[in-house]
Amino acid sequence: MSAPHNEYRRHDVATIGAELEQHFEVLGTALRKNLKPSVAHIWEWGERLARVYRDGGRLFACGNGGSAAEAQHLTAELTGRFREERRPLSAVSLHADTSSVTAIANDYGFDEMFARQLRAHGRPGDVLVALSTSGSSGNVVAAAKAASEIGLVSWALTGPAPNPLAALCDDAVTVEAESTATVQEMHLVLVHALCTALDTALREAS
Repeated sequence: MSAPHNEYRRHDVATIGAELEQHFEVLGTALRKNLKPSVAHIWEWGERLARVYRDGGRLFACGNGGSAAEAQHLTAELTGRFREERRPLSAVSLHADTSSVTAIANDYGFDEMFARQLRAHGRPGDVLVALSTSGSSGNVVAAAKAASEIGLVSWALTGPAPNPLAALCDDAVTVEAESTATVQEMHLVLVHALCTALDTALREAS
């Protein structure tokens, strides 16, 4: 009686294996296609961010859903550490304060949930990293507009260009990929690349 069940499991595992191979192949294609054009951007961001921290500034990050997780991943690497020991760096995820986020969204609307916090805490010369796979999330675009008004440097990590967020920010790395999952996986690679560039710039300046 167990043979049909085992045969089903073998077929199921084979199907899953093929789907995973396809997933990794898509990711590999995205890596080959997107990373080389992004290197100069990320290296410049790391050097600029090192100067911001030397001048007493801070970084803010925002996104929705998976992009919120990527934003919080970035700020955790900065306030903690990435690879090497260094001083903690001021970095704030604008979605992480649930009381502020829900109060602002309730009283001022969803699009203001990041922008209002940025107006409260941001100072000229600080940096905003805005993440959106579509590049058109209203609350992230509003945060980028607020950053411009305040005098923050704004960088976008988005999906394919053109999109409103990439056009609005001071600089952008746009990922050419068809699926949201692949764009988000690429954003994590770019987050770690930015941490590498920043740590290198800080070390070389010390």
